[in-house]
Amino acid sequence: MRVTRALLAHAASALSRILRFDAPADQLLSGYFRQQRSLGPSERAFVAEAVFAVLRRKRSLEAAAGSAAPSALVAAALLRVLGLSARALEGLVDEDLLRKLREARNAELPAAVRADLPDWLWQRLVDQRGEEEALRLAQGLLNPAPLDLRVNLARIERDAAQARLAGDGIEAASTPYSPACLRAPGRPSINRHPLFADGLIEVQDEGSQLLAWLVAPRRGEMIGDYCAGAGGKTLAMGMLMRGTGRIYAMDISAKRLAALAPRAARAGITNVHTLLLGEDDARARRLAGKLDRVLVDAPCSGFGTLRRNPDLKWRHGPEAIAELEAKQRAILKAAARLVKPGGRLVYATCSILQEENDSVADEFLREHAEFTPFSCAEAFAASRIALDTGERLRLLPHLHGADGFYAAGFVKVPSA
Repeated sequence: MRVTRALLAHAASALSRILRFDAPADQLLSGYFRQQRSLGPSERAFVAEAVFAVLRRKRSLEAAAGSAAPSALVAAALLRVLGLSARALEGLVDEDLLRKLREARNAELPAAVRADLPDWLWQRLVDQRGEEEALRLAQGLLNPAPLDLRVNLARIERDAAQARLAGDGIEAASTPYSPACLRAPGRPSINRHPLFADGLIEVQDEGSQLLAWLVAPRRGEMIGDYCAGAGGKTLAMGMLMRGTGRIYAMDISAKRLAALAPRAARAGITNVHTLLLGEDDARARRLAGKLDRVLVDAPCSGFGTLRRNPDLKWRHGPEAIAELEAKQRAILKAAARLVKPGGRLVYATCSILQEENDSVADEFLREHAEFTPFSCAEAFAASRIALDTGERLRLLPHLHGADGFYAAGFVKVPSA
């Protein structure tokens, strides 16, 4: 579509609000669109694409433009990220700015700026992975994520779902790891497709899907999803259980748990029971030592999802990571009480930081002699999934094409 001065102003205005970083970017952008009802679908798409391009590459765009002004950043994103020609911006953008943007050279920038990360986060990745690997990871996180779909294998085969999507002009390919995943480039609108409306597909990143196979629930078992949220992983595990046994979806948010009921009904999953966690966890305590398998997808920085949520790297600082780490340790300890002898416990995050991953898992093992680790690679092999990142799951976008995910598995040793 043709770029106009009004469109550039809308993009800059929306970005200006988001750059306060006091709420999630997608939430703030939705709020902006509600206030600007005159904007049509294509205009909204333009604004959203420009805003998220800036959020992904804010530091390098600031350096190229020589300015942190939202209007300058939008122009820089259009020219340097989204491939708009300088001619298309002539008369709409200051000529000096256009000249700076054409002449800017990323190779001359400091590494943290080229990586488009805050200094503290860049240094932490370098300390943990080395500069070369840190830069590859950072660059992998700069690319927009594709649309991953989880096919409800309890009701339809993946090939059949793929064929139906193709018949409607949506080309989706099988991914290499999750047996249920289809990936559609270009992020087509899927929420009104009959497959989605009938509960035969859900939007879910491949890495997130794999956690269900790591937990590996069996038919008839009692399963806990300790930080269930809106229940994406709960539904994936329910799919594997084919409606048998019981899944307790637990969370501290009644609002998030309420969103699970209609999703489960749409998917045809009837063995889910929600359990609100809070000050009085009497219902959870009654499950102590009774669950066959428990998944702890802990609240985390979300830095593994920067392809989808690039604002997180600007919203979370090192203080937030320290607070999250303490919370993760407490949550894992509480969830472990629910596991029966011989049962399986999986700790997972969508973070790429050791503080939230190995540090938490290692401390748990040191303090809980009744648990022993199990190999994630072996667990996947048992389900015929060809993914081996070692004893613990370590998914990275530049290596696996999925969001960054981490998981460590434990088994509670039966009493002698």
